[in-house]
Parts: sequence; structure tokens; C-alpha cells
Amino acid sequence: MRGVALCVLVLAGCVKRVPEADRTIVFVAKRIRTMDAARPTAEAIAWRHGKVLAVGGKAEVLDAAGPGAIVETFPESVIIPGLVDAHAHVASLGRSLSTISLLEVTSEAQAVERVKNAPASAYQGEWLMGRGWDQNDWLGAPGAGPAAMPIIGISRNVDHYPTRATLDALHPKTPVFLARIDGHAAWVNSEALRRAGITAATKDPPGGRILRGENGEPTGVLIDNAMDLVTAKIPAPTDAEVQSRLKIALETCARLGLTQVHDAGMDLRTFRQLQQWDMLGRLPVRLYVMADGQGDDAEQYLGLGTFSGRHLEMKAVKLLIDGALGSRGAALHAPYSDEPTQQGLLLLTPEVFEEKAKAFAERGFQVAVHAIGDRANSVVIDGLSKLDPKLRHRVEHAQVLTAADVEKFAKAGLIASFQPTHATSDMPWASARLGAERTRFAYAWKSVLDTGAHVAFGSDFPVEDPNPMLGLYAARTRQDAKGAPPGGWMPEQVLSGDEALAGFTTGAAYAAFAEEKRGMLKVGFDADFLVLPVDPVADAPKTLLDAKVQVTVVDGVDVYRAP
Repeated sequence: MRGVALCVLVLAGCVKRVPEADRTIVFVAKRIRTMDAARPTAEAIAWRHGKVLAVGGKAEVLDAAGPGAIVETFPESVIIPGLVDAHAHVASLGRSLSTISLLEVTSEAQAVERVKNAPASAYQGEWLMGRGWDQNDWLGAPGAGPAAMPIIGISRNVDHYPTRATLDALHPKTPVFLARIDGHAAWVNSEALRRAGITAATKDPPGGRILRGENGEPTGVLIDNAMDLVTAKIPAPTDAEVQSRLKIALETCARLGLTQVHDAGMDLRTFRQLQQWDMLGRLPVRLYVMADGQGDDAEQYLGLGTFSGRHLEMKAVKLLIDGALGSRGAALHAPYSDEPTQQGLLLLTPEVFEEKAKAFAERGFQVAVHAIGDRANSVVIDGLSKLDPKLRHRVEHAQVLTAADVEKFAKAGLIASFQPTHATSDMPWASARLGAERTRFAYAWKSVLDTGAHVAFGSDFPVEDPNPMLGLYAARTRQDAKGAPPGGWMPEQVLSGDEALAGFTTGAAYAAFAEEKRGMLKVGFDADFLVLPVDPVADAPKTLLDAKVQVTVVDGVDVYRAP
């Protein structure tokens, strides 16, 4: 680890400047991909005081750097602009890394075994917390199993949700709350239901659904707004827990090569903590925060207005219009193909949504709206189209679109904020949910991009893995890690290496009003970049799956170096 400007472990309190801070630094690499059309590739880059001083051929950069520059050579590596996750959840990532992880479990029984072996950090007060289950991936249930995987469009598991009974056997008196991987459903035990007062007589709340057995008794699975009945009873995390979780999340982002994260919906308490760290120079990566526009802090955010700090900005607000496709909460124009009695849930009426969006836009906020189903996207696109386009309003996910709505992004000046790994995670069952016709314009990055619209890429972590290399791979292949299906799922939506990289660099920069200072490596821009062992544009996509970031530089500082 090399101290260039600030000591890397800023979150641990180390902010002492070192003598090299005023010297020019030069990195020489096998190739530099600048994302600058005027000079797309280079050999060397020099920076000083956090800004790019020169980028180009080795000799010209060394000449611009002058005598006394610190020079480091990476003969087998490629340098690219810093990668930005345009839709993620930092606090949730920290919580997921600290509580019970149910990622990649293949059965309800295996999930319960993880609960049995929960770490002490998984407790929040008396409540046992976890996240990550996905019944669509469980084996041994109807429609599940490896045999279903090669046939894209065959659901692995249509109906088999877990029940409270298996959790009750393990924890009859301790309340348990396990969020689904997408955060739009929860699996709880009887004690959690008791504390929330949920019985067979409890009505489904607006925008929510309580799954029930034949006798009307709650099964233990709550969809979307029904989760609020339980979460209202869970004690807030302590200050120490908040700080510990944020610290591990931000360090993870730096290690994976994320130089900025667009946090999609942050509570005011977390934002205040990050403001303190930003004032002290303790944020290793940049954060572009979307205020939570539907939570308890919405009115306070509206009164406070936008904020710009050193590495922390809040210029956007996040609203949610529907749920998730995996739990059938996404709002569709027509019923689900695999459950004809359901069309999903609108969490806000169109009228209330437009009222909220207008109020925040009038305060100067960029409005970013979660929209998964085609009905939800129609409501959001039409509503945002009525607002000032200079605020660059965003549709987060834009997962299932109509052919007509694909064409509206560019015309209305809206940004489509996609998550490439959602497509490769959902492809085994998405067609069963939607049917063939609706699937044509699902996860349709290329179709939207070809209209001239602005597109930004992210992961939605911790719903997906925060590693941006997996997002680049998914965008270029639309395949799983084993290369299935051949040619990619809906291969007409596959992107080139340049297009994929742009989504995580120039596209994400535009979505945060930063296209004049980040997203490219050019003179005067912020010195945010990565050193990689692979070329994410020219090398075979499969090389991205195992690629490990060698150096992450933010504002001219090494915030991560591989051992």
C-alpha cells in the first residue's frame, strides 16, 4: 500500500497527509482506456492534487509530469475510469455482510440451517435478521432442479414459498425476520407475526399482500407493504451497528473497484453519519445519494433540499411505484402468465406518485423511481415526462417495458438505470412470469440505448453481487457463469465491450450530473480510475468473472491495493 495523498484506511481514522501529497504521480500500463472519443487509448496517466494532469503516450506524460514525479509501471495491466454502481444500497450491503446471508441457498432446509448457525452480529435487539433467500432457486420444489436450468423460460419454482413452521421449530420465542433477495418480501416466524399483531383477520394493507394458507392463517411470507407491519416492531440499529455496517460496505466497494455508488433511497440517520465522515475526509469512495422519498424522513428531506459535499452528494430522491418480479409484486398491465389471479402491486397511485414527484422536483431534486412491471413503467414514464427534463429524471430498473415505452426515454430526456445481472439472475424463470410477448422488451438495454437515450448501469446490491465485473460480463453476454444459454438470453440485447463499459462510466457520470469531471480519463477530470489484470472491452468476457482489481484510485488516492 502506497501513501499518495491520504492514508488509505480513512474509515479507521487515519487521515494524516504524507510528504508525497504535493508530488505528481504517473502510472504506466499496457493500455489505458480513457472513454474519451478524442483519444480512446493511451499508455500513461499523470495526476496531481486529485486531478488528471496528462494522459497519452509515455514520453509525453512523463514530460508533462516533470522531474521528481513518482512513476509506477503496470506492464501487464489495463487502466480504466473508475466504475460507478448507478443503483445500489450501501447500508443494506453492510447489513447483509453482518447478518444471516441466505444467498445461494438451494432449499428451505438449507436456509434454516444458516439461521441455526447465525452469527452474533445477526441480532438487532431481540430480533434475528437475515437476507438473501430466493424461492425461485430452490431445488426439490415444484418446477425446480438442475434439469430446468438449460431451458430458459421454465420456472424453477413457481409456487413454493417457505413457511413460518420451519422457523418456529428453531426459534419459537425469538422473532425472526428474513428479507427476500430483492427486499420486496420477507419470511418471518410466528413470534414475529405475534409481535406485529398479524392474524387471519388482518387485512392486506394497500400495496401489500399477506400470503395465507387454506384456513386464512398467515404462512409467514409478507409481500411489499405488508412487511411494514413487522418492520415497525423491529428496534433501530445502534450507532455502533450503523457505523460498523457502513464501514464494511464502503471498504467492500473500494476493494471491488467502485469509485462511486448511487445509493437508491437512504434514510436521514445514515445520511447524517456519512456527512460526518465526509467532513473528516473518511469516505473512501464517492456517494451520490437518493433521499428516501417515501419513508419517515421524506418531509425532512423535502425541507432540507439538495446537498453537495466533498465525496458525498444528495441531488436525487428515490420513489417506489411497485414491487419485484420474483415475488410477483411488479405491477403488470395484464395478469402474470404463471399466476393469472395476480397483476402485481402499485405501491402508489398514479396521482399520489405525480404529486410526490412534482413536490421534490420543484425543490431541485432529480426524481428516480423504482419501476419493474410494464404497468409501473408506463405510469412512471408518463409522470416523469411532465417534469423539467433538465433535472434528468431516472427510471430505476425499467425492467419490463412496452414497445411504445421503449421509445419514450430519449424523447422525454429520461435516464434508464439498468442492472445487467438482474437479467442473468432472472432468466431461468422470467419468461414463465411474463410470457413470450412481454419478455421481448424485458431487460431491454440495447433497445433503449439504440433510441439515443442515456443509460446507466448498476447492480442493486445486495440484491445482486456488488462486483461490477459481473455486471460487465452480464451486459456483454446475457449468460450465466457457465456460458448458458449459448449465444445469450435474448441475444439481440447483448452489448459490445465499449457499450457495457460506458454504462458503468460515462453513462453513470451523466446520471449524476458529473459528465464534465468524471467517467473519462482526460486532463482536468477527477483522478478516479482502476488498474485491472484484464481489458474489459477487448478480452473475452469470461476473463471478467475471475478478474480482481489491483488498484482503486479515488480523487488521486489509493483507496485499495491488492495484497
